[in-house]
Amino acid sequence: MAVKIRLTRMGDKKSPFYRIVVTDSRKARDGAYIEKLGTFNPLTDPAEIKLDVERTKAWLNNGAQPTETTRTILVREGILEPIKKNAPKTDKKKKENK
Repeated sequence: MAVKIRLTRMGDKKSPFYRIVVTDSRKARDGAYIEKLGTFNPLTDPAEIKLDVERTKAWLNNGAQPTETTRTILVREGILEPIKKNAPKTDKKKKENK
């Protein structure tokens, strides 16, 4: 079973509120989940994030994979390290010859 840490949408139309949950990746976005880890409110400034850090670390150690958005939230909270992107090296000589 592929387990993901992802957001599930709550709230009314045009006023989103999200729960950070652990779920089977085959389930629907707003479907059943295994465990609720926290909440994310993007409407406040700055965005309000409440998270159970111990349970989140436990799930990450057990192999749960965060989605891109959830990874960004976990990096902001200091639970995960940012991904270092390797930019492709450009060859200046080839550009000059063209």
